Amino acid sequence: MGTSCLVAVQGDAGLLPYAAARVEQLESRWSRFRPDSEISRLRGANGAPVAVTADTYRLVETACAAWRATAGRYDPTVLDAVAANGYDRSFGDLEATSTPRSVAAAAPGCAAISFDADASTVLLPPGVGVDPGGIGKGLAGDMLVAELMARGAEGVLVDLGGDVRCAGQGPAAGRWVVDIADPFGKSALVHLALTDGAVATSSRLRRCWGPDGSWHHIVDPSSGAPATHDLVAATVVAGDGWWAEALATAVMVAGDTSVASNASVIAVRGDGSLIGSQDLVELAA
Repeated sequence: MGTSCLVAVQGDAGLLPYAAARVEQLESRWSRFRPDSEISRLRGANGAPVAVTADTYRLVETACAAWRATAGRYDPTVLDAVAANGYDRSFGDLEATSTPRSVAAAAPGCAAISFDADASTVLLPPGVGVDPGGIGKGLAGDMLVAELMARGAEGVLVDLGGDVRCAGQGPAAGRWVVDIADPFGKSALVHLALTDGAVATSSRLRRCWGPDGSWHHIVDPSSGAPATHDLVAATVVAGDGWWAEALATAVMVAGDTSVASNASVIAVRGDGSLIGSQDLVELAA
């Protein structure tokens, strides 16, 4: 997933090796940078149905649901556009001076992606690929928390690159304390105390490239180019990690927090000013 991973378990610390192995398993199935992953096999099937594990079936199905629910602002089919903009290798291997390798086009959308639940197959139309970025970390957190709680953990927190999912008993009076970071590196904007929920952030400051840093990984599906507006980061608090992450991406694509009207959201403009839902903006004041 190209990021750090932290798992905290209340109760049975013997569950941690399972957690580490499970995250690596999801990475091996979902990475667009591994040619043998199921995501890569779907892209290379040229319109034929591909039998996949339940994990990957759920990932693509959930991504399509998020595409519909956000009116296409979150779109997993931006894969080719992201690569065309220069992000065609693991970010650690991307040179700061990398530039777009071709002209990006609008994402095709999810309407023609089809599923066969009985056969556990997914069909992507020819020339369509799926990028798990923008939903994969959140969904992985949801799955891992649920699995660890089912295996007897009293509480679990999973942090994948700053996208957090937690449930059960936390170490702070039964709660998990989660900070919403200031994208400009100052003290935390908001301190949250959660028992069950998710916090996801999308930012154009972390993964950017080009001589002037103007190219970033948040692609507007309608154009295929990096989103252009004055928001530098958006954080969403919701019940599920996949939904929080998809909404954070949608806010950054739209440049408007109203697209996350059914969740708590806070976004930071380039000048440091804040917009979002009243609950989080007031906490940050």
